[in-house]
Amino acid sequence: MDAQLLAFVAVAAGMVALPGADFTVVVRNALASRRSGLATAVGVAGGLLVHTALAVAGLAAVLVATPVLFRTVQLLGGAYVLYLGLSGLRAMRKRPASAPGTEEAGRGGTAPGPGRSLRQGFLTNALNPKAPVLFLSLLPQFVPDGQAPLPRTLLLASVVVLLALVWFPAVALLVDRLGRWLRRPRTARAIEGGSGTALTALGLVLVTGPLLH
Repeated sequence: MDAQLLAFVAVAAGMVALPGADFTVVVRNALASRRSGLATAVGVAGGLLVHTALAVAGLAAVLVATPVLFRTVQLLGGAYVLYLGLSGLRAMRKRPASAPGTEEAGRGGTAPGPGRSLRQGFLTNALNPKAPVLFLSLLPQFVPDGQAPLPRTLLLASVVVLLALVWFPAVALLVDRLGRWLRRPRTARAIEGGSGTALTALGLVLVTGPLLH
């Protein structure tokens, strides 16, 4: 049994499950519809695939070592997360505080299409400036001495993407399963407002904060 691999799975699972922008966007879109939530979840996994591929290729090292490039990614990611947050707050204001107790009334309008949801999930993760640093520092720690690094890092990268493909769709399905309660107008409005506030705050931190390394 590969003890280092098991340890990595545990660490990676905690990293993937940690609530953040990815989790918030998946929940918000799953609240609109199951299809939107699942598409967002797949998009997040696609973003993780980009980060892990960059780390395996060593390109993440270039990004981390180039402050201007890193700051550019940070600003782009922050601006996009800020846009999502403000969009959520606008949607909350349009959502009625009370309405007939039907699930459709709680949806508060048309759900984003699968393509748009997939794009939102992908960009939210792919433009996360902390991810290259995280993967660049994490993956080498689980490459045993004397083992070829490329096959091992490819395996570790695959584990991260696989965990994301399990976790985020599970979150989307759980939100949809609880939809009758979560889509009640007052509950949905609170969730939309909370997710919009969280994304707006995170976007502001990324846009105005100092360089993250």
